[in-house]
Amino acid sequence: MLVIEISNAREVMRRRVGRLGERLIGTVMDAEAQVEKALIQELESAFREFGIEARILSVGGAALVGRQQLELPLQVRDERQVRAEEA
Repeated sequence: MLVIEISNAREVMRRRVGRLGERLIGTVMDAEAQVEKALIQELESAFREFGIEARILSVGGAALVGRQQLELPLQVRDERQVRAEEA
């Protein structure tokens, strides 16, 4: 199982939409959720290309504590089921 923590979501949004856009988006959208959504789409494409079957979840509420502990509860924001296509 992989856990990926995005630590610079606001900076990524700022680069993509500029400072003003990031301020406007920040009031109506969650930067972290938007970056996760884009990352999920890229992962889904790559997994399909390599024939990897996976369940990809975007969750809120989880937090890494140091290197040894993952705090829960999880609130699932998005989920994708990726199946390998038969050739």
